[in-house]
Amino acid sequence: MEILDGYLPASIQRAADLLTRGELVAFPTETVYGLGADALNSLAVAGIFELKKRPHFDPLIIHIGEKEWLRRYARSVPPKAAELASRFWPGPLTLILEKNDLIPDIVTSGLPTVGIRMPAHPVALELIRRLDRPIAAPSANPFGYMSPTRAAHVAAMFKDTPLLILDGGDSAFGIESSIVSFPSDSVRLHRHGALTAEDLTCAVGPLMEKKNDGSCESPGELPYHYAPHKPLVIVESIGEAKNPRSSYLSFKELSRNPEVRHIRTLSPKGDLREAAANFFSFLIELDREDVDVIYAEKIPESGLGRAMMERLHKASRKYLYITR
Repeated sequence: MEILDGYLPASIQRAADLLTRGELVAFPTETVYGLGADALNSLAVAGIFELKKRPHFDPLIIHIGEKEWLRRYARSVPPKAAELASRFWPGPLTLILEKNDLIPDIVTSGLPTVGIRMPAHPVALELIRRLDRPIAAPSANPFGYMSPTRAAHVAAMFKDTPLLILDGGDSAFGIESSIVSFPSDSVRLHRHGALTAEDLTCAVGPLMEKKNDGSCESPGELPYHYAPHKPLVIVESIGEAKNPRSSYLSFKELSRNPEVRHIRTLSPKGDLREAAANFFSFLIELDREDVDVIYAEKIPESGLGRAMMERLHKASRKYLYITR
């Protein structure tokens, strides 16, 4: 395990050299930390699935260094996709487009489409540009677990792995990218993320929601995901936190403290942006050996709140607990 300052040119060069040799590198983005491989190297990409223990039917996102690269790897770019890229890239938005033959099938799990995004983090962009190839990168965590937002999270999750981690500080958004596709010139939202549905609607009009039909066209669509090791129960208020051997995740400042072992408050003033930035980091902290369960308070389902609640629901479904 090696952690380097991602803002140093020598660190970027070392990471790019490793990627060129087909090895994996963890690097920061503005959403969460990614586990990256050269997206055009099938064997390297296979290493991502192996290390994460990720099922091969769950496709990856590729990260590009310039907006113009979009047309290098997508067979066609619908007008609404071009409009969204123009408005929101670099940024936390993934576009699902028909791939060209440069993208190996392992990246897309055999699908004819690929998720593409241009991250906003300067370390990520410099790494991709230095490599001069797209980087395939899911979140840098074991499959199904919560996404890392700090280099230290990645190091703890893969502590027995000889992995290079570029440290770029805490992720600004703390929630993965929003994912959209473009069926029949419409825009379909596959995953709520750091770019809100309201922002997308303002740009391109009403969105279609992805139907929960069991298909997996993009990352994050499986029914169980983003889960801590301990059972997670969604509650309306602190009065429902009945187990004293528990952790509690509150949305904003509590009127009284529950009788639990650990408490984290996402945003004392109830600010959704601050809450999202703390979301995974606080859940990772609450997922401790000395608790039986994590109680998570409901978050208002508007803006970034929808993305956080989507993840809480997926986390809670991993266990046979009733959400309220």
